[in-house]
Amino acid sequence: MATDAAVPRAVAASTERKGSPNERRINFYGYLFLSPWLIGFVVFTVGPLLASLALSFTKYNIMKPPRFIGFGNYVQALTKDDLFFPSIARTFYYAFLSVPLGMIGSLVLAILLNVKVKGTVLFRTLFYMPSLVPIVAAAILFGWLLQPDWGIVNVIIRKFGVAAPQWFNDRRWAVPSLVLMSLWLSIGGTRMIIFLAGLQNVPEELYDASAIDGADTWARLRHVTLPLLSPTIFFNLVLGIIGALQVFTAAFVTTAGGPAYATWFFNLHIYKQAFDYFNMGYAATLAWLFAIIIVGLTLIQQRFSSRWVFYYGG
Repeated sequence: MATDAAVPRAVAASTERKGSPNERRINFYGYLFLSPWLIGFVVFTVGPLLASLALSFTKYNIMKPPRFIGFGNYVQALTKDDLFFPSIARTFYYAFLSVPLGMIGSLVLAILLNVKVKGTVLFRTLFYMPSLVPIVAAAILFGWLLQPDWGIVNVIIRKFGVAAPQWFNDRRWAVPSLVLMSLWLSIGGTRMIIFLAGLQNVPEELYDASAIDGADTWARLRHVTLPLLSPTIFFNLVLGIIGALQVFTAAFVTTAGGPAYATWFFNLHIYKQAFDYFNMGYAATLAWLFAIIIVGLTLIQQRFSSRWVFYYGG
């Protein structure tokens, strides 16, 4: 019996020995099947990233070869660009409005759709459908709905004798209008599905135990659901902030940065520098500065997540 037990161990040791023909063959086929993704990643991700980093230290307007200027672009962005800090502030203002409202809306919707009632699948489908609408089509649709003179929203508001907002045409209402459109697109989308998956992973026995202890619905939500859902909340929060900070298409289609720079977000600023003014080197600098801001903000969230994110071990 000792001899029989030693045979599998010897076979395993021979197959796991580093540098063996079998291991080299396995590695070869592994890299072979992985090569399409690796080539695409290097060519379309790593390559452009390194190229943009190199261009950020140059003055490059497409018409002439890049000219190295060191940190000149970075100094210009931080000290001479009158739109740099205001565009960042507008972007964070948009994120400050859209992310909390979207998170709360998606969570509430997921909780409602997690109830086992007849027709739940239909309701989930209906609420998810707006997220499938292309953002350009949604921007055009909301441009019609919120048109100040004949848009259906203002027509309904005026029926109640209330002064209707100018929406995209008013500096005070332009960003809230974009937030309203983003909520329609995102509340019932992927974020809600992720919340729904997290809710379905909460053990039912914890709800039963809390009910036996006398906890009402609100207490179960506060002391059972939310703590166990905190990793999902953290995940959606990180992705939500990153996505909100990258806002571009909606503002570009509806207002093109106006009125009076009210929706001149940072991504729009990068786009204008690159494709309107052809300052490719400076646009690369702006992109890298914005990437540093997003990465830094994500690391800060990760740093403080241990104070409120609870991982249930089962």
